[in-house]
Amino acid sequence: MIRAIEIVEVGPRDGLQNESVVVPTAVKVEFIERAIAAGLRRIEVTSFVNPKRVPQMADAEQVLKALLLNQHPDVHYVGLVLNQKGFERAAAAGCNEVGMAVVASNTFNTRNQGATTEESIAAWLQLARAAKAAGIRPQITVSAAFGCPFEGEVPVARVLEVVRRVAEAEPFEIALADTIGVGVPSQVTELLGRIREALPHMALRCHFHNTRNTGLANAYAAVEAGVTTLDASIGGVGGCPFAPAATGNIPTEDLAYMLSRMGVDTGVDVDALIATGRWLQDRLGRPIPGMLIKAGNFPQGLVA
Repeated sequence: MIRAIEIVEVGPRDGLQNESVVVPTAVKVEFIERAIAAGLRRIEVTSFVNPKRVPQMADAEQVLKALLLNQHPDVHYVGLVLNQKGFERAAAAGCNEVGMAVVASNTFNTRNQGATTEESIAAWLQLARAAKAAGIRPQITVSAAFGCPFEGEVPVARVLEVVRRVAEAEPFEIALADTIGVGVPSQVTELLGRIREALPHMALRCHFHNTRNTGLANAYAAVEAGVTTLDASIGGVGGCPFAPAATGNIPTEDLAYMLSRMGVDTGVDVDALIATGRWLQDRLGRPIPGMLIKAGNFPQGLVA
């Protein structure tokens, strides 16, 4: 078993993008600062996309401007971009890491990004070169790698084809995303094994949604398969606006608790994450999915 796992906090972007009520910029900034205080050092802070399609992310530049005033030189502020224009905005705003997503399913890619998978791959290859030239590290996510809401099962061969194509840009990392939460551990094991065979030196990350309650089990399978970086969202908030019934990410605090109890170091403070999840729940004004928010950490003060 791997003894250390890096957690990428995606709550400020993937977690909040599906909220029906726009979250104020100041709340987003405090959310991110709380995540940093809890020990998280890679944070997906926003997306640079068309605000008409994702109104929740319309304040991307304002969020970065506020964050950069607080000077955390060891933190990677990740901006999600889908095209060259988005990359230019992210670079100008001060992101030191950019992530792009290409969907393994052509139907989903078209609905989500207004382009075919092939067109998105072409955009990624250009974008990755521009990012490297600007001193910004580029990473890529292959979305719907475990299933598509429109096409159903996505063959492993198809995912491998897309992974090989995006790897041509030599990103520092490729992520596999279960965007709609349909994957199971055996899929994770098989897919990661096949990609390791094809790209033995590529750094891999996994992104799981807990839509069907398999997210943590899939995360465990990924760790056993050798993945050292996992995405999660404080409180388990999140979802994709363009995928029916695609509910939240695995909760950061629940993932960190599981790994900590297994003796795996994540570098984060579980109690601080729980407190932030409860704080976020109050700000959103509704219950959120995280389990430790309800049950608390363990061990804690025992009842006689």
